[in-house]
Amino acid sequence: MKELTKDEIQERIARRVALELPNDSLVNLGIGLPTKVVNYLPEGISITLQSENGFIGLDKAGEIPDPTIVNAGGQVVGIAPGGAFFDSATSFGIIRGGHVDATVLGALQVDEKGNIANYLIPGKMVPGMGGAMDLLVGAKKVIVAMEHTNKGKWKILKECSLPLTATQVVDKIVTEMGVFDVTPEGIVVEEIHPDYTFEEVQEATEVQLIKK
Repeated sequence: MKELTKDEIQERIARRVALELPNDSLVNLGIGLPTKVVNYLPEGISITLQSENGFIGLDKAGEIPDPTIVNAGGQVVGIAPGGAFFDSATSFGIIRGGHVDATVLGALQVDEKGNIANYLIPGKMVPGMGGAMDLLVGAKKVIVAMEHTNKGKWKILKECSLPLTATQVVDKIVTEMGVFDVTPEGIVVEEIHPDYTFEEVQEATEVQLIKK
């Protein structure tokens, strides 16, 4: 099996996440890997992207990028026809008001209860929680997009060991190895990428996975 580069892993995850976004939905893409999802949105469905720094209608940057239009991570992006700009208070009112249909966020750890740790590693510099806390509790669906392990260390756990961002909020996890649903019974395997066997995925996961 070919060993994937980090970019190839992130592309695989972003492509798969894009297939999880519902038609006619308002979606927020978190900083980092989730921002790549915009490049793989399927044709023929209507998805409006919201950025917590203050606009609806996020799109890929055009051929002549406007450096004044950036997403929450500071990356230059575009805005689709009909998009709108507004202040941060309005943006978070949209999130906290339950108007975001789905959010895609990265994570350091996720556990079988749907708890997520994605903002702090003790002893290391951290810019702050940002909008993650609001998105995790305000969005109707939470999709975690992350690499399956961190240098071989488990990231899908029985219980998170890092400080939690939110509790019992994660609905789905997408990694380079597969797609997993967080249910009251535990973490259910929805799909395994053809590059891997169930046994290989289980070995890379602390919690006992449930076959669908």
